[in-house]
Amino acid sequence: MTTPALKIEHVEKSFGNVRAVDKVSVEVNRGEFFALLGPSGSGKTTLLRIIAGLETAGGGTVHIGGRDVTKLPPYARGIGMVFQDFLLFPHKTVRENIDFPLKMQGLSLDRKKEQLKWVLSLVHMEGYEDRYPHQLSGGQKQRVALARGLVARPDVLLLDEPLANLDRELRKEMEVEMRRFHAEIDIPFIYVTHNQEEALTLSTRMALMHDGRFEQVGAKLELYEHPASRFVASFLGSPNQITGRLKRVDGLLSRLDWRGLDLLIPTPSDANPGDEVDYFLKSERMGITPPQESSPVEGENRLPGTLRDIIFKGQYSDYFVILENGFELVVSDAPDIPSIKIRDPVEVRWLPEAGDAFVAEEN
Repeated sequence: MTTPALKIEHVEKSFGNVRAVDKVSVEVNRGEFFALLGPSGSGKTTLLRIIAGLETAGGGTVHIGGRDVTKLPPYARGIGMVFQDFLLFPHKTVRENIDFPLKMQGLSLDRKKEQLKWVLSLVHMEGYEDRYPHQLSGGQKQRVALARGLVARPDVLLLDEPLANLDRELRKEMEVEMRRFHAEIDIPFIYVTHNQEEALTLSTRMALMHDGRFEQVGAKLELYEHPASRFVASFLGSPNQITGRLKRVDGLLSRLDWRGLDLLIPTPSDANPGDEVDYFLKSERMGITPPQESSPVEGENRLPGTLRDIIFKGQYSDYFVILENGFELVVSDAPDIPSIKIRDPVEVRWLPEAGDAFVAEEN
C-alpha cells in the first residue's frame, strides 16, 4: 500500500472559544494538486499553518512522507511554502532570495548552484539572478517566491493564496504556469484559496471547508456535479437559489411550489411533502429563448419572464430574467442571441437535474 505524501488525522485547533479547525482528517498522495477551499474564517489557512508547523495543533497528528512531523519545527518537515504577499527580502537579490532555504541544508556550493540553476529554469527566471525585488514585476516576484519554495526540493509544497495579489490577466497566466510547475516536479501542492474558480482550475482534488470542518472532500468535478450538502451546492457555482415548499414527492423527482410557480426538481434526501427546500440552480445548465420558440422537452421547467439585463462575459453572456413571481434568475447562454433584447419577453428553461435540492436548514 502506497504511503500518502501527506496525512493529517483528527487535527484540531482552537483560539479561545473559537474552534478554528475541528478534527479534520485527509490523505494527499504524491503528484496531487489538492485545494483547501472555503470562505474567510473557514479554517483553511490555520490548517495549512498547522501542516507547516507555524501553528501548534491542539490535537491530532500530521505525517509527511510517512514521518510523524507533528512536533517538528518547520525547517525539519520537508516542506516548501509560498505566501500571498511574496515575503521577499527587499535588500537581497533574486539569487539570494531563492537560495535562502538551502542554507538550512548545509549543501555544497556545487549542489547549491545545481539546484538554483534547475529552479530558475523551471520558473523561467534565468538572467534575473542579480536583480532586486523592486526591479521585478508582480508576476516575476511571484515566480521568485515559487522558486524559493521549490529550490530545496520539498516533499510537499504549501501555498497560501499565492495569486490573490495579482491582477486578473496575470493570475490567469500564473494558473497555467502553476499547473506546469506541478506536472514537472511531481510533488503534492496543497493550495489554500477562497476563489472557487481558481480551485476548480488548478486542483485535481479538493476539500471544501466551513466552520473548521470539511464539508466534502473529493475530485473537483465530484464536488461541482454532486455536492454533498447545502453549503457545497451554494458555494460552488450556483448563483440561483430557489426556496420553496414541496407539493408532491414522487420517486426521483418532486413538485416544488416557488412563490406560485410550479417546478420539477430532484427529490432531496429525506424529503416529505410540506418541507421547505433550497434548490441551487447552475446558470450554465439553463437556456433562454423568445417565448414558445422551441418545442417543449419532457420534464423540462419553462418559465416566462422579462429580460432585465445582459452582461457579456466573452464565451458566454449572463442573462438576468425577472419572472412572473417577481424573482430573478441568472441564465448563462450563448454570448449573442439576436432574437432577444433587454426588456423583451423571454422564456427560461432547464431540466430538473440542472440543480441540486436540499431540505432547508432550520434557523
